[in-house]
Amino acid sequence: MTQHPSAARKILLDCDPGVDDALAIAYAVGNPDIDLVGITTVGGNVGLGKTTSNALRVLEFLGAGDVPVTAGSAVPLLRVPVTAEEVHGADGLRGARLAAPVTSPRPGQATDFIIDTVLAAPGEITLVATGPLTNIALALRREPALAAAVRDFVIMGGSSGRGNVTPAAEFNIAVDPEAAAIVFSAGWTVTMVGLDVTLQATADAAVIERIGGLGRLAADLVLPCLMSHADGDEAGSAKNPAHGPEVHDVCAVAYVARPAVLGCEPAQVIVETTGRWTSGMTVTDFRAPPEHRNALVATTIDVPAFWDSVLDAYTALAAALP
Repeated sequence: MTQHPSAARKILLDCDPGVDDALAIAYAVGNPDIDLVGITTVGGNVGLGKTTSNALRVLEFLGAGDVPVTAGSAVPLLRVPVTAEEVHGADGLRGARLAAPVTSPRPGQATDFIIDTVLAAPGEITLVATGPLTNIALALRREPALAAAVRDFVIMGGSSGRGNVTPAAEFNIAVDPEAAAIVFSAGWTVTMVGLDVTLQATADAAVIERIGGLGRLAADLVLPCLMSHADGDEAGSAKNPAHGPEVHDVCAVAYVARPAVLGCEPAQVIVETTGRWTSGMTVTDFRAPPEHRNALVATTIDVPAFWDSVLDAYTALAAALP
């Protein structure tokens, strides 16, 4: 596993791999300013068994098989599960050429791992969620002190203006809006890295060309994921080949390492759970009084700086691959 300096930001990544989750894991492993202390998995892009297997597959391919993986919730709190195989493929990593995992997830539940890891190092762990928020909501219900013990909490999810699975709702929030409502009302500040910025983080032809020189990392993981993701029919995705596919989840992890790549505005975010047409919408009020603000909402992204950071991490990772 890559050794990180003592000043690296410790992150615990809750995810549902998924091709863009896989790319986010690669960024976290390759960036020297991030210390990936663990991964928890949730049902989302594909079912829980596959998201867990995919996390293990990606870590082993990257030479980071010692990062612990713990499985979490297979289903939303109240709703029928919704998955996205049409975007991510039947196995969740459509196009990636990775072996089956030889390691196994840790025993126990993701909620226990999240609570134990954060409370053992109060103020040190940045919790990053790039899938449905079921595990986080369950952890908060069991241990409300979690909200005060994290260093930061960052999600890829939501939008202040548009959705991608419905006109109102982004996928990660729409899959489990009740969980998202619990998370946004937990008394902490949620940094919401949503579609406002992630739809701009596209891998254009110049980025693809730079990635092409990264050997096995490019050939077996990054390029297959990017190209298959570009062929998916996710609503709201870029279809213009000149723009290329988005890498939604990478944006949330990149914010931890390079906060300056995103511009964020304080706001109140309320999750709609009952609307016939708006279920899963993150209703965002930038004019809310300060005492009601519960979020920092990413509204701008420095796309060249973002890709410089991502490609620096991938280049270092490619050089270290076994």
